[in-house]
Amino acid sequence: MAANNAVLNRLEQKGAEADQVIEYLKQQLALLKEKAILQASLREEKKLRVENAKLKKEIEGLKQELIQAEIRNGVKQVAVPTGTTLSTASFSENVPQPTAVTASSGSKDQIKGEDEEKKKKEKVEKKGEKKEKKQQPAAGGSDAKPVDVSRLDLRVGCIITAEKHPDADTLYVEQVDVGEASPRTVVSGLVKHVPLDKMQNRMAVLLCNLKPAKMRGVVSQAMVMCASSPEKVEILAPPSGAVPGDRITFEGFPGDPEKELNPKKKIWEQIQPDLHTNDQCVATYKGVPFEVKGKGVCRAETMANSGIK
Repeated sequence: MAANNAVLNRLEQKGAEADQVIEYLKQQLALLKEKAILQASLREEKKLRVENAKLKKEIEGLKQELIQAEIRNGVKQVAVPTGTTLSTASFSENVPQPTAVTASSGSKDQIKGEDEEKKKKEKVEKKGEKKEKKQQPAAGGSDAKPVDVSRLDLRVGCIITAEKHPDADTLYVEQVDVGEASPRTVVSGLVKHVPLDKMQNRMAVLLCNLKPAKMRGVVSQAMVMCASSPEKVEILAPPSGAVPGDRITFEGFPGDPEKELNPKKKIWEQIQPDLHTNDQCVATYKGVPFEVKGKGVCRAETMANSGIK
């Protein structure tokens, strides 16, 4: 029992000594941190002093350059005694007019600052002028027209021939007469919806002023308009008696179509959501039918209340 007590006492003594060592080490660590911070501050101070000396030397050089420039331009240099303040009147009597810039680092910096401010102002003014020039043509150009269906060049066309695209299983390549000197090549993704034999020598409605686009190596020059849903697609049919080249018009939306829709302005994308078939399968824009004047309206075969694209 006495031996156990002796061991316990030694352990307690060793624990106390360990606590003292730990506390001492903490104090030494704190001192080392303070010393490191102080050394870093001293190094930074030394660095700043070196940089400050360089700047002073540079400023002195600029002052001398300015003095030499003034002398070359005939500006009389006035020596200012230490502690003497010159009045504006006495200075103007000794220095030729217009008064030149005084040879001081402050003036040099001021001139430089004013020059930079002037350049910035000129840049802002030039940007404003360019912006105005860009906006002026837009005010009188096609952007002044409303974004509605009158911007679209929709015509009656006849699909003369159609064949499968050589490099795409879902595309047809068609030759379409839209009332021009030669047929247009049109690429349509209708393979899954319309049999090839039903694509031959049939009438359709064509959007003719989209920018030509290459589809799997073949440039498409128009788009066949269709009633469309996720499950089904039907080509819109023009009225009986319509011929290739007949214009599709919309009552209440007069105006000539764009020669070519600018893809960046997203005109087609803004108009398309308002194209639908009504409950009688008639193709409409905001409820107004696709019409060939004097011949009738365009319609889908069976698809009512469907989108058109």
